[in-house]
Amino acid sequence: MGKGGYMPKVNNKSALTKKAQVTIPKKIRKLLGLKPGDLVEFVVEQNGVKIIPLYLDLEENFGKVTPKKNPEDFNKIRSSVEEQIAKETINEIY
Repeated sequence: MGKGGYMPKVNNKSALTKKAQVTIPKKIRKLLGLKPGDLVEFVVEQNGVKIIPLYLDLEENFGKVTPKKNPEDFNKIRSSVEEQIAKETINEIY
């Protein structure tokens, strides 16, 4: 960000590839703090397209992913481990 919290004006050009991809110029990536794998949103406006970085919040997306299988029952696992440790301890004593 520039002075006073304003985004400085940066003009750069980039060509569209055969796969219809555009490289965001390095100056702009650096200015926006973008790294490979980051998500951006394209907003079409009257005089062009705005690219907006998306900063996803973990809490915002919590529960949106459906697990492939049921979650583990950690209480059952803990009880099983404790029981096994108890058996091993008894065997060591006797």
